Amino acid sequence: MSRELDAIDRRILDELQADGRLSIVELAARINLTKTPCSERVRRLERAGIIDGYRAILDPQKVGREHVTVVQVILSQTSNTSLEEFDAAIRDIPEIQTCLMVAGSFDYLLVVRTRDLAHYREVYGDRICNLPHMMQTHSFAVMDTVKDATAIRMREP
Repeated sequence: MSRELDAIDRRILDELQADGRLSIVELAARINLTKTPCSERVRRLERAGIIDGYRAILDPQKVGREHVTVVQVILSQTSNTSLEEFDAAIRDIPEIQTCLMVAGSFDYLLVVRTRDLAHYREVYGDRICNLPHMMQTHSFAVMDTVKDATAIRMREP
């Protein structure tokens, strides 16, 4: 993007993150702008890749994916090739919702979403344990989700 995000851009981003189905007319009203400049700004944010898509947020309980396990992963080696192989294999496991490469005492942190503990054990035994360059894992069953935000707050409180 050729210029910094201004206050109006940040308001647009906050509103669309709260409700991606807003019409341009409703969005313009919420941010105190007319329809045409609002629409132009949204298109500019999309072209710049700042808005990279619109998604539905599902209720995990209603779709049968309420069990969450966090897994720490230690690889046997961390060469560029081994990391690329691990990353590619991770992308093929649909139950892995998030995979973060981290600095510290382990290499990756996985968030795995399954139906229940039995389903997690199946995914773990059949898929996670067989990931390339896997050396060790530590699994933590999540008891409660206190905060699970997907939005990136753009405006100061």
